[in-house]
Amino acid sequence: MNKKIAIIGGGNLGTAIAEGLVKSGFMLPEHIMVTKRNISTIQHLENKGILVSDNNLEAVGYAQTVILAVKPFQVADVLAGVKSKLTDKHLLVSVVTGVTMEELLHHAGKKIGVVRAMPNTAIAIQESMTCICTRNVDEVQSQYVKDMFNQLGKVVAIDEKLMDAATVLGACGIAYALRFIRANIQGGIEIGFDSVTATLIAAQTVKGAAELLIQNGSHPEAEIDKVTTPKGCTIAGLNEMEHQGFSSSLIKGISASYDKISFR
Repeated sequence: MNKKIAIIGGGNLGTAIAEGLVKSGFMLPEHIMVTKRNISTIQHLENKGILVSDNNLEAVGYAQTVILAVKPFQVADVLAGVKSKLTDKHLLVSVVTGVTMEELLHHAGKKIGVVRAMPNTAIAIQESMTCICTRNVDEVQSQYVKDMFNQLGKVVAIDEKLMDAATVLGACGIAYALRFIRANIQGGIEIGFDSVTATLIAAQTVKGAAELLIQNGSHPEAEIDKVTTPKGCTIAGLNEMEHQGFSSSLIKGISASYDKISFR
């Protein structure tokens, strides 16, 4: 397979992928083509050396790896418009929410390698958690996709049946984490900090906590034990949060989101 990439859909996600792959050094800018109907809105990509086009057929002819980054309702029409150019050498990578690999193959009209990828909005700063699943994909193609998304954060391979759950935990999870940080900021202001300082302390503290788990491979409770001294302020705060339903409300929120996304 050639190493060129076509990204069909130059919205926020498509452009973030293109810019992240160039910034990381994974791709030369001239090896990426991004399409959008109104290319004037992605002119900044062209200024960075990335190719832009309003012709999806041109993009599919340009690259063997095609990243589909359009709205779910656009998938059928977009794939119908390019399937004459798709060959068994193409790899279709979809970052479209809710469209199954079976549906992608149906709309493509032929047997090709397909990958579903579920990144989150932190992909804009190369800190995404991206879950992927594959079909008709060999080891070389699979590793290439993993390497590509590893430039944009972390990657984990999952079964397709878990894609809805991945959307809730990884994509919706950004909002849950930010709501927690916002509450921390409000609490910080209440105990004396200005909002700017409280935001910095809260955000960096959460970032540090996450890195402890990622880098040490430890369990959250193991890290919690390190800061909960007998009769200390940490355990007092944790116990009060639990009395108010902190963990149970978060778990219920995740379940509610999953019930919503699964009811399609």
